[in-house]
Amino acid sequence: MNTIQNISNFTTSEKTFVTIGTFDGVHFGHQQIIEKLVLEAKKANKKSVLLTFFPHPRMVLQKDNSLELINTIDERTELLAKTGLDYLIIHPFSKEFSRMTALDFVRDILVNQLNISKLIIGYDHHFGKNREGNIIQLTEYSYLYDFIVEEIPAQDIDNVSVSSTKVRRALAEGNIEKANNYLGYNFMLSGIVVNGKQLGGKIGYPTANLDIRESYKLIPKTGVYVVKCTIDKKVIFGIMNIGNRPTLDGAYQTIEVHFLDFNANLYNKSLTIELLHFLRDEKKFNSIENLIIQIRKDEQIARNYLINNL
Repeated sequence: MNTIQNISNFTTSEKTFVTIGTFDGVHFGHQQIIEKLVLEAKKANKKSVLLTFFPHPRMVLQKDNSLELINTIDERTELLAKTGLDYLIIHPFSKEFSRMTALDFVRDILVNQLNISKLIIGYDHHFGKNREGNIIQLTEYSYLYDFIVEEIPAQDIDNVSVSSTKVRRALAEGNIEKANNYLGYNFMLSGIVVNGKQLGGKIGYPTANLDIRESYKLIPKTGVYVVKCTIDKKVIFGIMNIGNRPTLDGAYQTIEVHFLDFNANLYNKSLTIELLHFLRDEKKFNSIENLIIQIRKDEQIARNYLINNL
């Protein structure tokens, strides 16, 4: 897959099959649309193109700082690279771009820039200034500019029973298995390992403190999780805590991972942590000793889970 930043950098003499959308989560429903696009493009000997936008339109138009996305743009790119797409175009979304009329979008972007032959979109798709463009206008423009529009029927999408909203709800509830089932892969948190207060090491459970730079990244329910991570091409399992560390009077949320049967200096290393199972809610203990006892229990439960589920 070729990843292109900004649609103005894309040029092709070949006809393309295109889909458009945010595709946050790249969940099972998204995967079906993309699979259809890639398959039909190959059959027609055309190139498959997915056009997406970043930042998310709500971040730009509504200044919505509360928006939480399932994937960072880098995670989304990595997931889309596995789908067989020929091209991923990530176009910067701006207020200026949002003012483009539906006609201008079709003519200047789809026809002149992407050299479109077919557009495959989900039902109830809107585009252009004030979301004025819809399937009726798209169909009219397709006759004018000689391309095909295929709308995925509502029942086909509904039958999948997967949506980004359902994934977010499952993550907020700590139901990792359900979220991962919807996604078709393990939900992940990606970040840089930074220095912490090193309290974990002092009680026999050293942790890697994960700093997630993207403020829009969805963080699941606070609590303790069984996780896995690939480090230097080796799969390592661990226990992750998301929370404020109330026993230690923590003042802000941290994401800390204790890796099982593994010890190495990970500072400044980029890690992607995959969540497998929710162990328990975060709670405050009366003493450090009681906290250590609970961590030992967590470790044993995590090991049993891994034995029985892997």
